[in-house]
Amino acid sequence: MTGPFALAEGHEQVVYGHDPDSGLRCIIAVHSTRLGPGMGGVRLHPYPDEESALVDVLRLSRAMTYKAAAAGLDVGGGKACIIGDPATDRTEPLLRAFGRMVDSLGGRYVTACDVGTKPSDLDLVGRETRWATGGTPAEGGSGDSGVATAVGLHAGLRACAAHVWGSPELGARHVAVQGVGKVGRALCERLHAEGTRLTVADVDEAAAAEVAERTGAEVVAPDEVHAVDCDVLSPNALGAVLTERTVPELGCHVIAGGANNQLADEGLVEAIADRGIVLAPDYLLNAGGLIQVADELHPSGPDPQRVAGRVQAIGERTAEVLAVAARERTTPWEAATRVAERRIADVSRLRGIWLPGGVSAGASPGR
Repeated sequence: MTGPFALAEGHEQVVYGHDPDSGLRCIIAVHSTRLGPGMGGVRLHPYPDEESALVDVLRLSRAMTYKAAAAGLDVGGGKACIIGDPATDRTEPLLRAFGRMVDSLGGRYVTACDVGTKPSDLDLVGRETRWATGGTPAEGGSGDSGVATAVGLHAGLRACAAHVWGSPELGARHVAVQGVGKVGRALCERLHAEGTRLTVADVDEAAAAEVAERTGAEVVAPDEVHAVDCDVLSPNALGAVLTERTVPELGCHVIAGGANNQLADEGLVEAIADRGIVLAPDYLLNAGGLIQVADELHPSGPDPQRVAGRVQAIGERTAEVLAVAARERTTPWEAATRVAERRIADVSRLRGIWLPGGVSAGASPGR
């Protein structure tokens, strides 16, 4: 397989959208609908070129498939990106044009917030399609999912601590947090409440300084945080922080963060394991936001209590994966992948792929 199809191998559908009047340039990638409609946020980011945007959205949509499967959700993996600067290109015409692109897929892709977008943006997207989640509560959405992501991440981090040090308590630990946006900031607040020693880094120096003032954290440069001598490194910014250059410099015992696609190359999993570092799969720990927005699709409507229970269960799922990895003498990454792929294979036998209108090709009559 060569050309564009080779780049998108494993994906069901990749759609380019362009609306010259609003300036919209977007890519929607549907990786898998074997568990349900492909679901994932829309990223508004000033990519340097279209190829960079495509590579990002393909990697992110694949990760969403595994995230949904590992979290026990009945949705598949999808993602979208809009090429633009959120500071200047976030306009009503552009967002509503994106909503029409989403609607053209008839429910095969369900969108939500991601880097560069916020609940009020999804309100505008939702005026053109019913396949938009994560809008403001005033418009019937579940609101900012960053807090749910941080809560689930915190639960997963405690499970990692119990596995490595025999106790989930983090008060005596040192955690280095890379990225103090919505998720990183909320995580720092929860860790500070436990008495955790914190080091923070962010490309936004003012944001890092603000978090440091609130939590007593030490501030370091973004390109130095991975090397801090600490118990836990928690990447919560954009992906690919773990590279051939940074892995040999790691100063932590555990990596547990909310950023998607933390590995520049999945081949680095073994290199990290060889250094005795426990790498908790990002898609396992950061599923809280997806759990929240996916609950908007529940037949009985969203239920905050149900969401809270499922988010807290991320800690239990993390503990199970770590136990399986230890028992089977493999990495947590491989163990989590096996769990997710097993569920996809088992459930998809009942369904097939998701078609417009919520019909599954290959499903038995009446399903």
